[in-house]
Amino acid sequence: MGELPIPAGTLWGAQTQRSLENFPIGGIESRMPLAVVHGMAIVKKSCALYHSDLGVMEDHIARAIAQAADEVLAGKLDRHFPLVTFQTGSGTQTNMNVNEVLSNRAIQILGGTVGSKDPVHPNDHVNRGQSSNDSFPTAMHICAAKTLHERTLPGLRILQTALVQKVEEFGAVVKIGRTHCQDATPLTLGQEFGGYLQQVEYGISRVEASLPSLYRLALGGTAVGTGLNTVEGFAEEIAAKIADETGLPFTSAANKFEALAAHDSIVEVSGMLNTMACSLNKIANDVRLLGSGPRCGLGEISLPANEPGSSIMPGKVNPTQCESLTMVCAQVMGNHVAISVGGAQGHFELNVFKPVMIANLLHSAVLIGDAAASFATRCVEGIVVNQDRVTQLLHGSLMLVTALNLHIGYDKASEIAKNAHKNGTTLKESAISSGYLTAAQFDEWIVPESMIGPSPANVTTE
Repeated sequence: MGELPIPAGTLWGAQTQRSLENFPIGGIESRMPLAVVHGMAIVKKSCALYHSDLGVMEDHIARAIAQAADEVLAGKLDRHFPLVTFQTGSGTQTNMNVNEVLSNRAIQILGGTVGSKDPVHPNDHVNRGQSSNDSFPTAMHICAAKTLHERTLPGLRILQTALVQKVEEFGAVVKIGRTHCQDATPLTLGQEFGGYLQQVEYGISRVEASLPSLYRLALGGTAVGTGLNTVEGFAEEIAAKIADETGLPFTSAANKFEALAAHDSIVEVSGMLNTMACSLNKIANDVRLLGSGPRCGLGEISLPANEPGSSIMPGKVNPTQCESLTMVCAQVMGNHVAISVGGAQGHFELNVFKPVMIANLLHSAVLIGDAAASFATRCVEGIVVNQDRVTQLLHGSLMLVTALNLHIGYDKASEIAKNAHKNGTTLKESAISSGYLTAAQFDEWIVPESMIGPSPANVTTE
């Protein structure tokens, strides 16, 4: 493996160039996420400053590495990280890409020649005390936790707030319920939206509950988990520096062998996002069906008309935010499959599906947060009730007959409903003609507004 020509103006070195040539896979969509690179930069900065404090790295070199890392974090050097996700399964080539870029940028800062490895060496200085096997999973946890805090949870909380408002707004709107896509007994639109709110709130709580598993960092395990080429206390002090840098409560993983060989925490977090995707898919589908029409569907609610819906049918408005969200959910479910397969593939002391696992997790985390926020602001917040349609469907439903069960029994009530449907009459007409009850009793017993919850304990049906 001889030296390779490096493109002019770039800060990467031979290992990065070799990876570019050995893994020409995919396009821009297959690039290693910059969030991972930024997580690596935090690791490198923390390690350099630690070794300076320890007195085993010259302070001016450590400061130059830290300055270069800050430039990476500010997005100033993004173009120097061209590698794809589909590389070595430990993320070694991205680790070396970061090492080379930080080394060369630090050399520039110190007035040296790019590519000389003098006075800042990519392995001896930037990678000191590390292995790709522990630094890359550490970066995985850093960027995953940051993304969940900065994109996923804020987006979900925007949707939570929008649903809270709709639950209150729709609290008095009594409508017909549906089970098996067939008419059922009444409930309020607020209760229906309350179910959606509970799904989102549960999802938020589960994502939050999975975060502590990401706060455990592998750094200090080096090659196989033993900590070779580090000193006692290194892992704990670096974790503390990373916590200070990010503002998140990172600590050193108690067992570095597990931290390198398995990524159950990534699978767990992905599982929470997968569950959230299932919830959001159900919510979006319900909303689009409740708003179907406007003339020939359910039409109980109207969705915001954000843009023309058809290139050929004038005036058509489609539930585009629902469609967008459900496509996101499909993608997240697919990402979880890839992550699950990757998590099952740890062999001996190292899982070698790290890049594809973190790339898919970050994709899911960003998509869920962004799509939830968009759905909230561009759909949920603008939903309005079509009261006339709600009333029409409510009073036209045969399932109001359920209220008669306690008064005349299931079989007689069933007979009334079947005859009404067969003869095309109203439920009241069928009930009166049955002789099982009077018109006055029907009006007393079938009150949709009284059918949206349990009866008071002291009320008798006699």
